[in-house]
Amino acid sequence: MLLVLSGNSLAAADQANPLARKAASDTGSTQASRTSSAARKAEVSKSDHRVADRLVRPYEGGREVRPTPIDLIVRKQLKQKGIEPARPCSDEVFIRRVYLDVTGTLPPSKDVLYFLNSSDEQKRAKLIDALLEKDEFTDYWTLKWCDLLRVKSEFPVNLWPNGVQSYHRWIRDAIKENRPYDQFARELLTASGSNFRVPAVNFYRAVQGTEPEAIAEMVALTFMGVRIEHWSDADRKAMANLFTRVAYKKTVEWKEEIVHLDPASNTPLAVMFPDRKKAIVAVGDDPRVAFADWLITEKNPWFSRAICNRVWYWLLGRGIIHEPDDIRPNNPAANPELLRYLQTEFVGGGYDLKSLFRMILNSQTYQQSCIPRSKSPYAGAYFAHYTMRRLDAEVLIDALNGFGGTHEKYWSPIPEPFTFIPEDYRTITLADGSITSQFLDMFGRPSRDKGYESEREHNPTDFQRMYMLNSAEMHQRVSNSPYLKRVLREGGGDRKGIVRKVYLRVLSRRPTDQEMKIALGYFDQKSNKSGLWSGTHDLAWALLNTKEFLYKH
Repeated sequence: MLLVLSGNSLAAADQANPLARKAASDTGSTQASRTSSAARKAEVSKSDHRVADRLVRPYEGGREVRPTPIDLIVRKQLKQKGIEPARPCSDEVFIRRVYLDVTGTLPPSKDVLYFLNSSDEQKRAKLIDALLEKDEFTDYWTLKWCDLLRVKSEFPVNLWPNGVQSYHRWIRDAIKENRPYDQFARELLTASGSNFRVPAVNFYRAVQGTEPEAIAEMVALTFMGVRIEHWSDADRKAMANLFTRVAYKKTVEWKEEIVHLDPASNTPLAVMFPDRKKAIVAVGDDPRVAFADWLITEKNPWFSRAICNRVWYWLLGRGIIHEPDDIRPNNPAANPELLRYLQTEFVGGGYDLKSLFRMILNSQTYQQSCIPRSKSPYAGAYFAHYTMRRLDAEVLIDALNGFGGTHEKYWSPIPEPFTFIPEDYRTITLADGSITSQFLDMFGRPSRDKGYESEREHNPTDFQRMYMLNSAEMHQRVSNSPYLKRVLREGGGDRKGIVRKVYLRVLSRRPTDQEMKIALGYFDQKSNKSGLWSGTHDLAWALLNTKEFLYKH
């Protein structure tokens, strides 16, 4: 990471490697670009034709884990396509990546040091197992499922605060106990009763409309990964027909609603499932149960395909079928064999989502560097490297507040006491999609209106860049950071120790020799005690603006 002096602040970019070259282009720093040329000349010998294939430190070079069946399938396709896979990511990259992907949090510095210093060949697998049992895993994946299931009080979903709290607790309990996915889905699909007393009933209330067509669209998107607007009129009508007997009834309790089987339905119902199979639902039987019985079976690929593809998307940044909620014949899988393998293992393992996570996380494919070794434009689509993507808005604000000792100011259009959120509440634990903040809106938090993955926006904007570089909130976080105060207080003037601790806290790694040299050179320009304070804060602010901090990589 090259620290480039710009006025009284530091801009950060590592022009000596591909990861930070992207960061420099994002910030548009011309001064960083000028420095990059000198850095490359210093580091790259023109006489060495092999220089382009050298390890990029500190992002590559970890011990490659034993290949899994996933890797054999992926590598076979890459070989057929003439695409070279990326190298293994370094331990520094891995611990940060897996913490963010599994728990939505940055790793504590002490955990980073322990992991980096460990010689245990199984340390990556052991770390994965430990993270899957943490409360933060439950919190983060509750957030993800709340996005998908549209957990939101206000328009256009209108669950209202009581329904949101009930639904959120139910989802969190299911994730915490690792409820089998087939059971989880069946409970949602067949739920009846009060939305306050039977939380899963809110699945049918979190829809923009109560008509069968709206319900069918939501069910297909959630559990089949399809958008039925691509279907024929006849197929859409057949799907909607399965939900024509879902009825809603108000009660005397404010905002309570009963979801139930329509008692006026006194004739058998002829139905057709999405695979064109036909059946008759008897009087008194619930067509939703018939649909669940059809969907959740080992032989039906719709159900397992959708969730396996979605989990792969969540962890790798790109679906085997992409977008992960737009499965259709003319949007084929990039690697059909890989998707079939995941489905077989998932179903055979009892629909265990944690086992699916563990299987993917332990693969070489997941543990690749984000730096491609192939110029093929299809390298990412065939999973030849890890896909870089910006941190989720909720994860990013929690990381910034954790560093700065600050709190997020939430607001909501709902004038209810239920919307009060304590200042120290972590954003990844926020239940209600209607409760938001300026930061969350700016950094692309999903609206939870439709349940599409694309509702979450990861593309950077000029407003985001200006916020990170110049906002009063960022100034407060850096200037008043309890962590930086402690580092300076306990550092005893040890400038190298201070630089190391700042890098560990922000980037979850030690600085390289070049980075240390540049940081110390900057400190030399500020010789007195206040200069060390100022230099440390400039260093922290610079690192918080790097792509290495802002992105999963």
